Amino acid sequence: MYVDYKDVELLKKLVNRHSRIVGRRKTGCTAVSQHAVSDSIKRARFMALLPYVGD
Repeated sequence: MYVDYKDVELLKKLVNRHSRIVGRRKTGCTAVSQHAVSDSIKRARFMALLPYVGD
């Protein structure tokens, strides 16, 4: 599975208001897709598309 790190609107739905990655139980993702989501969120944070900390 590939989740695009440039799709910021999708990634914002997968982090909470403190910018923590939401777990599998909340998102309903499989383990493979959750790994892809977490990798793309980390890559987007590194590229300064998402903040490391929330409000």
